[in-house]
Amino acid sequence: MLCTHFLHPPLALSILSSSSSSSSSSSFPSSSRSSLQLSACCSAMEDDDGSSKSKSKSKFKEFPFVSVSHKSLMLDLVSTLENRFQSQLLPSTLPPHVQHYQNTASTAQASLHIRAGHPHSSIDFILGSWVHSELPTGGSLDITSLSGYLNSSNDAPNFVFEMIRSSPTVLVLILDLPPRKELVLWPDYLQTFYEDTQLDKHRQALATLPEVQPYFSSSLYIRTSASPTAIMVRIQTANDGGERMEEIIANHLDPISKQVLGIWLDHCACAKREVGEADRACLKKRDGLIRNKTIEIDLGSSFPRLFGPEVANRVLEVIKEYFTV
Repeated sequence: MLCTHFLHPPLALSILSSSSSSSSSSSFPSSSRSSLQLSACCSAMEDDDGSSKSKSKSKFKEFPFVSVSHKSLMLDLVSTLENRFQSQLLPSTLPPHVQHYQNTASTAQASLHIRAGHPHSSIDFILGSWVHSELPTGGSLDITSLSGYLNSSNDAPNFVFEMIRSSPTVLVLILDLPPRKELVLWPDYLQTFYEDTQLDKHRQALATLPEVQPYFSSSLYIRTSASPTAIMVRIQTANDGGERMEEIIANHLDPISKQVLGIWLDHCACAKREVGEADRACLKKRDGLIRNKTIEIDLGSSFPRLFGPEVANRVLEVIKEYFTV
């Protein structure tokens, strides 16, 4: 739910307030820690997630309202991310009423999963979510997302993934490694994380499918926060009950999403980056501005409309604790 559109998944939730039309693209949304050695970051360690058996966490991993191929992709992405870092992630401490919540009419419900990184880790936190909302015109809107945030000990890009479906035949995919430094001022950053990793080939591969069209957010701020290799696409298939869409998810979105996550894990999250004190200060300021903007332009308005002010405030207060740099 929150990380989307290069700020954080909850940005996609803004589409819920204008989701009366599913056939148009406009119905979609517009602590300093020491550096880690690559071997330490990526070593196999025993998972200490004490909440793994909790009912609320199980609820998050159920992804109960999406298709088989969509659910399979989300489960693989979440398990890959958590297994890679394992004991570098603290157990989830979200209260049950924030891990899963709904509005009073029971027409919208969501699940939130956040795990902070250990103090010695370059991981700030990972966040996953799903949102299901019944549409007034019939059908439903389903949003699933996963994101990884790094702290100021590592200036590499973050990871953002989100899938938004308003019908079996319409889907928006947001997949990006949003930069945390200005690319014009830091050409080596562009070279290291975007050119040398050949990230753009994944966007190019998707663009060859006839059902795939570019998606443009109505927010210029969101557009400026994206990387030059961002995948922002709208996919619409024939009215075949979603059979072709399932093929596209399984044969194209699944491998591409996993490859991009792999690049982020190998070349960003587990990279050894030397970040001086002055650069850390700048990084923390930039991260803080973007996270605050996420809450300002998206969560603060979309959550109350979707879940009501009481539930929205409860969830937002918890999210703000993690967004604070």
